Amino acid sequence: MSIPQWKKTLYAVWAAELLALAGFATSTPIIPFYLQDMGVLDPTRLKILTGLNQALPAISLAIMAPIWGSLADNYGRKPMLLRAMFGGALTMVLQGFVTAPWQLLFLRTVQGCITGTVAAATVLVASTTPEEEQGYGMGLLQMAIFLGSSLGPMFGGVISDFFGHRVNFFATSLLLLAAGFIISKFAVDDFVPPQDRKSVLKSLVPDFSPLMKSRALWSLMAVVAADNIAGSIVSPFLPLFIQSISTSAARVASNTGLILGLGALASAIAAVSVGKISYRIGYQRTLIFCMTGAAFFTIPQALVHTPLQLLFLRIASGFFVGGTMPAANALIAQRTENGKQGSVYGVRSSVASGSGAIGPAIGATLAAASGYSSVFLATGAILAASGIGIAMFVRRPRMGQSVS
Repeated sequence: MSIPQWKKTLYAVWAAELLALAGFATSTPIIPFYLQDMGVLDPTRLKILTGLNQALPAISLAIMAPIWGSLADNYGRKPMLLRAMFGGALTMVLQGFVTAPWQLLFLRTVQGCITGTVAAATVLVASTTPEEEQGYGMGLLQMAIFLGSSLGPMFGGVISDFFGHRVNFFATSLLLLAAGFIISKFAVDDFVPPQDRKSVLKSLVPDFSPLMKSRALWSLMAVVAADNIAGSIVSPFLPLFIQSISTSAARVASNTGLILGLGALASAIAAVSVGKISYRIGYQRTLIFCMTGAAFFTIPQALVHTPLQLLFLRIASGFFVGGTMPAANALIAQRTENGKQGSVYGVRSSVASGSGAIGPAIGATLAAASGYSSVFLATGAILAASGIGIAMFVRRPRMGQSVS
């Protein structure tokens, strides 16, 4: 029994994204240590440069993602994914040769401009996967994102300890090259150029018309923003919160790693398992259920007194959070006409990147003003509000009717 071509493409994208995300996560966490190797020893300057090296790539990615999405609609989805993979490989290997902090900052900003592998991979999966398998395809892709982001830091730590921080960037480049090869060799894009295809120059202006016509798409973009804010609002302060509820300082680091790791694993398992059954349940119902469940298990985290209690609740909330994005992405695909997916998912990537940067700022403000518990309460409130918004503004399509 032969494997359908869409499945071959999906599995190729899954493997490539796993390598790509693991690659980026290999080098990104060691940026502060790399800056120290280049002579940045003043604590204040180190914090500022570290923050800039995180923020500027996110900003440049947010600006460029809709442009790359528009080009995908006019010239094909696979070329855009190859651009992101091979372009990322080039910028990462150059980062391994820098000798001054400004050079690293410049290349990190360029990296944000020309990469965006998640957005490009999502467009390719959305456009090649049958509608009834959209949830499964998006779930498998989300699983690769979770696993790659979890495995990368461990891989990078080993490389740094044995070979030095600079080698991390060469390792990232090799992983991106391997990912690009997989896409080039095994992924098939059934792209048909539109009859009114724009020139390259005109394609640089993103097409926002699908969003203007659909209230549902605006609501789904809000869900993407809420999901990324909720995911980033707690993470920077979680180790300190675990420290505050631990009776002994001896196991704080291992408890933190265990809680973060098992939470990410639960999200990865949910992404593919919930995604597999979400079409039969209904993408809207799945999304509401997962948002509600995530809020239900996040709010009590403000009241825990032991790391074990937090571990149970983080695993449970992580599972429900893992099921949200496949359903949201499938709903976006369902409500976007063929030939417009690139532009819409480009906007989605911009929203995700921008909101992911806002989360830590919100968390810092809340933690400073009201303590760590308020961060969990705010996260739960954001997730609950998103579920209510989906119930109110994203209607289930009826047979033969368009969706709004």
